[in-house]
Amino acid sequence: MAILPILEVPDPRLKLVSTPVDKVDDELRALIADMFETMYDAPGIGLAAIQVGVPKRLVVMDLQEEEDEDGKPIRQPRVFVNPEILEPSADQNTYSEGCLSVPDQYADVDRPATCRVKWLDEHGKAHDEVFTGLLATCIQHEMDHLEGIVFLDHLSRLKREMIMRKLNKARKAAA
Repeated sequence: MAILPILEVPDPRLKLVSTPVDKVDDELRALIADMFETMYDAPGIGLAAIQVGVPKRLVVMDLQEEEDEDGKPIRQPRVFVNPEILEPSADQNTYSEGCLSVPDQYADVDRPATCRVKWLDEHGKAHDEVFTGLLATCIQHEMDHLEGIVFLDHLSRLKREMIMRKLNKARKAAA
């Protein structure tokens, strides 16, 4: 397993529309393992393959919402191969979203409160489930990446420019 470099805005590869995964095999499972290691190291709760430079329809997520008796997050990794969103609700939820490709920047984004999702797991098994809450928000955020969309694209031009100025200032300070 390896920690992969995460693309950051304004990298043009983040605007690519990802292509479907042809087959679920050991090569894909190796990429999945690397993506989880990268996501946990960052740390984050979701990562799309395009964020590590692979334009395939693949997402890994782990909301880590539960803790063990020592207060450590319990890992509950989920893999989504060729995910599709079906039946997004008319009801909206607003979450303060962040993104590993837009480090340390957050903004409120409105998304459907629930959605039905179809996907394959890392073994090629088909799933179909209704997602709510943070899980619904996170899968929609990650699936946006598969379409070449980052959460900044959901913001007004003014908010987007403000976040990009903050990001550039932070990058200059770190250099």
